[in-house]
Amino acid sequence: MLEIKNLSYNVDEKDAQKDILKNVSLTFEDNKIYVITGPNGSGKSTLVKLIMGLLKASDGQILFDGKDITNLAINERANLGISYAFQQPVTFKGLKVRDLLDIASGEKNNVDKLCEYLSTVGLCAKDYINRPLDDKLSGGELKRIELAMVLARKTKVNIFDEPEAGIDLWSFDNLTNIFSSLNNCNIIVSHQKKILDIADEIILIKNGQLIAQGKPEEIYPLLEGNTCHRLRGENG
Repeated sequence: MLEIKNLSYNVDEKDAQKDILKNVSLTFEDNKIYVITGPNGSGKSTLVKLIMGLLKASDGQILFDGKDITNLAINERANLGISYAFQQPVTFKGLKVRDLLDIASGEKNNVDKLCEYLSTVGLCAKDYINRPLDDKLSGGELKRIELAMVLARKTKVNIFDEPEAGIDLWSFDNLTNIFSSLNNCNIIVSHQKKILDIADEIILIKNGQLIAQGKPEEIYPLLEGNTCHRLRGENG
């Protein structure tokens, strides 16, 4: 279980402090899908970056399975079982797809296992196992490979920051199936209706503050006028 208590983050701006996130407290339980949504600039990505350790909290506490991880480094949090998928996946020069999946899983995978990970995200293992992770891969391909890496890691908490960003229609239509297949706790930052629909709970953030948390049917009435127009459509 992941808990955040009175979490705040502020930055210095023109001789004053600007509050990006203000006293947010949440509990994320195992085996649930949480979708964090809200207007652009509301603090959604800041919240998940604080959980992963990409940013350092100005105040508050982060607990993971009862352990205080507030001051732990990114790699220490990763070793405890937290994964983070970026909006724009990074490339790794000198590595092949199979290398990345081996590193993610912590073992040398046979072809059948690599095929299982890649086919789940819609990639043919034969075509991708030995592909280098460079700028010749499209954004959609990199996104799918990153999702395969999360599958291979089998972590306790999976964080996805706007996973639909820059991906093609096939990937978007199958994202919900991939998320539903992941066990343990999944935290997704998204505006997309299809992703909101699969949430066990939706968390609404606005102006750096927690506005509401609850089941989709409880939160949807609060979203009109608060989120971007992508909420209204299926694909855009």
